[in-house]
Amino acid sequence: MVSNATGCLEVTTTVYPRSSWETRYIHSAFENASATISGIESSYKYLRKTGKLDREFNFLVIGGDGGSYDIGLQSLSGAIERGHRFVYLCYDNEGYMNTGGQKSSATPFGASSTTEPSSNIDYGKERPRKDFLKICIAHGIEYAAQASVHDLPDLYRKAQKCFACEGPSVLLVFSPCITVWKFPEGQSIKIARLAVETRFWALFERERGKYTLNYVPPKYTPIEEFLKLQGRFKHLFTNSYGPKVISQIQQRTDLRWEKLMQKAGM
Repeated sequence: MVSNATGCLEVTTTVYPRSSWETRYIHSAFENASATISGIESSYKYLRKTGKLDREFNFLVIGGDGGSYDIGLQSLSGAIERGHRFVYLCYDNEGYMNTGGQKSSATPFGASSTTEPSSNIDYGKERPRKDFLKICIAHGIEYAAQASVHDLPDLYRKAQKCFACEGPSVLLVFSPCITVWKFPEGQSIKIARLAVETRFWALFERERGKYTLNYVPPKYTPIEEFLKLQGRFKHLFTNSYGPKVISQIQQRTDLRWEKLMQKAGM
């Protein structure tokens, strides 16, 4: 059973009167997709308990970062706290891409967006991105993982672990956006891979309190290699403030990686 928050996936797969979904599917608003699945999962448990249903179902909530980090965080927190059995999948494209490229709390420091644009004196997003997965982990869930679209075996394995959980689990997936990140078609996988190779986006999981780093880049790749391919960071390479901001992005990236290495005992 899928509860899909409003977003890019919803509008591209459910254009009225047709749908790409061949399973039980419900479109919910940005703010209540997790509340919707809570009601469905509770009804399912009642029907099973009273013998009115003898089939087993999995429960999946899908949302972008706008519907997860921001608008839908309250209902997600409540659903996790209540212990409903469901998988929460967030495809993270780091902004409100369905409505014009406004910043979200997932938008990285230094990126230009329509609501916090760059200029000759402004470098774009002034605050670092929210640590969404850390917030979810703080609820005491059994399993949480970070994945990327460029590594499908890793993503598939983590999805299997999510669905095997008895309670709530969270899967955060790095999903480049051609339109707003401003890079050529056919480069999505390259961008996603560079995010991991530069340590900007780590592939890791936390299972029953234990952190595991799933991939350690074999060499140190500077963050510029990831930034320079995207138009949303173009201003950092054409304005005088650029080197300082890039240096700050690098420092923050290295610090996050070091903390994750410590958590994983490496």
